[in-house]
Amino acid sequence: MNDSDLTRLSRLIALLTILQTKRTVTAAELANRFLVSTRTIYRDIRTLESAGIPIVTQEGKGYSMLEGYRLPPVMFTREEAIALLTAEKLASRLTDVATAQLNAAAMDKLRAALRLSDRDHLEVVAPYIQVMEPGSASDRPNAYQQLITAITAHHVVCIGYLAAETGEPTIRYIEPIGLYLSQHWHVIAFCRLRMAFRNFRLDRITSVVVSDELFSARTETLQQYWNNEAERRNKEKVVIRFNPSMVLPAQVQHLHDTKHQYGWEYEEILRDGSLELLFFVGSLPYLATWLLPFAGAVKIVEPESLGEHLSMLARQAYNAFVHKEFETGPIKRV
Repeated sequence: MNDSDLTRLSRLIALLTILQTKRTVTAAELANRFLVSTRTIYRDIRTLESAGIPIVTQEGKGYSMLEGYRLPPVMFTREEAIALLTAEKLASRLTDVATAQLNAAAMDKLRAALRLSDRDHLEVVAPYIQVMEPGSASDRPNAYQQLITAITAHHVVCIGYLAAETGEPTIRYIEPIGLYLSQHWHVIAFCRLRMAFRNFRLDRITSVVVSDELFSARTETLQQYWNNEAERRNKEKVVIRFNPSMVLPAQVQHLHDTKHQYGWEYEEILRDGSLELLFFVGSLPYLATWLLPFAGAVKIVEPESLGEHLSMLARQAYNAFVHKEFETGPIKRV
């Protein structure tokens, strides 16, 4: 068997896997996936059909496997098994307890399908892969898995939620449309209390009850939410880190008293005691004038251009108050 035959055999096996995991897939999608022509995909599909694989061609939609037909599991490569082991580690730390348990159960099934040598290899590798942040989710409600269920089934969810600024507990009835992970997991949902879409952090959710009430499927998606937010705000995202120990307590208080005037959105305390603050601002120079007095206590995470504005202001201050004094000599006091 030459290299060309091996390449085609690998592609046919991969085609079988895709057909079993996707409801429908087009020839164009498969051609892009394998970097071949659609004519090659047509030929591969005919080869699979001639081998007795029941592939259904849906006019104008693509290909699918006959409902109920399954092939024996394809053996995983060692690299694929390690990738899934990594996913298990991430799920155990970055989702909730219920999801971590489901992921672990799936990994047990994967291990059962592995060769003994590969199974032993995973046991050896596992201790060398650790996810240390953001810490165990064991003390959080099983919000992630319940919200996923509610999103797909369009169920209204009642959540207990702690307000970002005050920590005041509230009860919200929400219609969730999606989840995303940044520093924390968030759920985007239509809030019936505010009658608008809102962004809820899962670590601030104290309780979750998925009700029997159904809501009408919404056309909004996560991407549309981001686009709408960008249009509504027409502002730039800014992330800074602030070390309160580097300035006077009065300056720390001033920062918290005035941050709302500069587009502050939310903040979190990092492990070293510093604060990471998120802003949406319409003018970077305007924000820079506010940040300059906190020099030495502020680190710019993004965008880099904010640092340029601060550098320019610092040079102007130096030229006006320090450099000029060196040119003229110290001011004599009377």
